[in-house]
Amino acid sequence: MRIANTLSPGNLFLFLLLLQIPCLAEEPVPKPNVILILADDLALGDLSFLNEGLTRTPHIDRLKSESIWFSQAYSASAVCAPARAALLTGRYPHRTGVVTLNQITYPNMTSLKKDEVTLGNIFQQNGYKTGLIGKWHCGLNPEHHPYQRGFDEFEGFINHKDVPSYFRYRLRMNDRIELFEDKYLTTDLGERAIQFVRRHREEPFFLHLAHYAPHRPIEAPEDRVTPYLKKGFSEEIATVYAMVEIMDETIGQLMAELDRLNLSGNTLVIFASDNGPDPVVESRFNLELRGTKYTIHEGGIRVPLMIRWTDHFDPGTRQQVVHFTDITPTLMELCHLKRTCELPLDGASFAPLLRGDTTKTNRPLYWQWNRGVPRYTHNAAIREGDWKLVRPFVTRNLPKQDSDQPPLLFHLKSDPHEQDNLANQHPGRVTRMQNLLETWALAVEESRQRP
Repeated sequence: MRIANTLSPGNLFLFLLLLQIPCLAEEPVPKPNVILILADDLALGDLSFLNEGLTRTPHIDRLKSESIWFSQAYSASAVCAPARAALLTGRYPHRTGVVTLNQITYPNMTSLKKDEVTLGNIFQQNGYKTGLIGKWHCGLNPEHHPYQRGFDEFEGFINHKDVPSYFRYRLRMNDRIELFEDKYLTTDLGERAIQFVRRHREEPFFLHLAHYAPHRPIEAPEDRVTPYLKKGFSEEIATVYAMVEIMDETIGQLMAELDRLNLSGNTLVIFASDNGPDPVVESRFNLELRGTKYTIHEGGIRVPLMIRWTDHFDPGTRQQVVHFTDITPTLMELCHLKRTCELPLDGASFAPLLRGDTTKTNRPLYWQWNRGVPRYTHNAAIREGDWKLVRPFVTRNLPKQDSDQPPLLFHLKSDPHEQDNLANQHPGRVTRMQNLLETWALAVEESRQRP
């Protein structure tokens, strides 16, 4: 009382205000839920808002209308396992140890190194319940399974051999393996995602829903394929589009469940695909982009990316270039997550873009893939601003030697379909960008070869 009596009315007000500051500082930081949905081998052209109604994806279309859409979003690889490793770690796939396909043939080159930290680890360490529903493909042996990589719950498959058919597949659940012959995989995974949300509605959660659709085998219920056959599509393309439509339905059901549980406002939803369409499947519309899965041309690495957080972000479009390695630092910033790992991130947070910042960056981004041990003269690229330098794709089989094919140079703003090679007109730019690519290759290869 003596302190209060010696203060003037104005100072007393300031004194009482200061007393509130420690209380305000001690309030817990809100923890939004996060759902990261990933399709497999989905083309940009598979989405109806981009294909003038060739397909039916009303729920993804609605999600896009409620989201921030990134028109120049890139995967970190032209194939699935390396793309997923980068998405989950924020680091180039070569650094993570996951550089190729086929976990049985190349177990050591398809497993996340043990010192890598995943989004599952980060969310788990920050008080979240974590779950992965669907495809893993970042390590075949038990020490690399999702339970060991930050996921409290896993209901999915480790290897492609677990899914010989969408109508006959094996799922691992709490280290128990069960064969299913009376369900359709995509629908099943969607229902499991909803059950995860229901179980953890009262606590912050991170759910990674890794759909398999529309990856091979190309299968869907006959009644879902028939409408596309009637439109004149071949049986294979009609089936792909039916697979995409069923996946779209599961996403709509999951969004409806968030609404029903009153969780939509505090749940950050991300939708993307791991890479472009598979060339083993019959060719289909993909915005006339050059290349497919396996290649580092735009058709292989440009992917859909939309992010919805209804209580925080106004829907819109961003034309800035973003990359899978940016997802981890972005979620760390948005969710106030701490990462206890000395390995540096390659990505950068694009949270300012989500909040409305329009600043563009010309930072270089890199890609490379070949089957087996990396050969950086094969199928490699660097994008810097609107310029993209490409070391050409040679083969999706195991390359026997380095490639001596000359690099290609494209100006993507004026030539988004990569048809006009400008290498001869800009030799200085070619040399400089190739030097940057070679420097990056040396750095990530050194990191890949660490114990």
